[in-house]
Amino acid sequence: MTRTTHTQPVLVTGATGRIGRGVVDQLLDAGVPVRALTRRAEAAAELPDGVEVVTGDLTEPASLDQALRGTSAVFLLWTAPPATAADVVERLATHTRRVVLLSSPHRTPHPFFQQPNPMAAFHAEIERLIAATGLESTVIRPGMFASNATAWWAPAIRAGEVVRWPYGAAETAPVDDRDVAAVAARTLYEDGHAGGDYVLTGPESLSQAAQVEIIGKVLGRPITFEELSPDEFRSATEGKAPRAVVDMLLTAWDATMGRPAFVTSAVADVLGVPARSFAEWVADHASLFEQGPNRPA
Repeated sequence: MTRTTHTQPVLVTGATGRIGRGVVDQLLDAGVPVRALTRRAEAAAELPDGVEVVTGDLTEPASLDQALRGTSAVFLLWTAPPATAADVVERLATHTRRVVLLSSPHRTPHPFFQQPNPMAAFHAEIERLIAATGLESTVIRPGMFASNATAWWAPAIRAGEVVRWPYGAAETAPVDDRDVAAVAARTLYEDGHAGGDYVLTGPESLSQAAQVEIIGKVLGRPITFEELSPDEFRSATEGKAPRAVVDMLLTAWDATMGRPAFVTSAVADVLGVPARSFAEWVADHASLFEQGPNRPA
């Protein structure tokens, strides 16, 4: 692959989120000029020096014209209701030549990714819209994020409690957010990725119970995992998570029981270095799981 010399900025949407911020940092490290789209001007304080911050909103397509003008490429992370997608994509085609879309592995022939999922259906539609414009595009499809462990298991682990969770034997291949951001950034400034379709996973298939065990090993203390039934999980998450999301996860975990997770080499293929393991992610984020009065809630 060869690198394109960028004199025009790359526009990053979702620039203050986990993945978007990672893309911003990776682009800056590569010497690529970055323009960050934000709905709030005050969000500029959260971004590094050297980033051009512009305000705009995916729900108001006309507000994007200034942000898009003069860009060489766009990292599109959709963070809004789907109603304005067609108008936004039309504006992308008017102002830029390359789009890297953060999507999902809905085309992957593995039962974990083939369950009914409204977000996957929307991703398929936005991919169709982009393809219809003739834009040079690359699709990034991360699987399960390693960082989900922060929301799912960290509260119980910080409190020294048993981790109660369903489908402990269900296997996934957690991918590090940093690898996803690095791949997205590379495809934004490096030639040869037009038409690329990359399913990003971690390097190994791990059961959910094994992931909790790895967290315990990194922390240096055993963590007990207790299996919940689906109905017990629904009761435990009542009022804490949308029922549709809970049911979607339960269906996906159930569908993958008895078979390993889908694992790809895409991170290594694009970056030239191995994907980070789940244990590496935990070691680098151990403070999120450690006990103490000042830990995040």
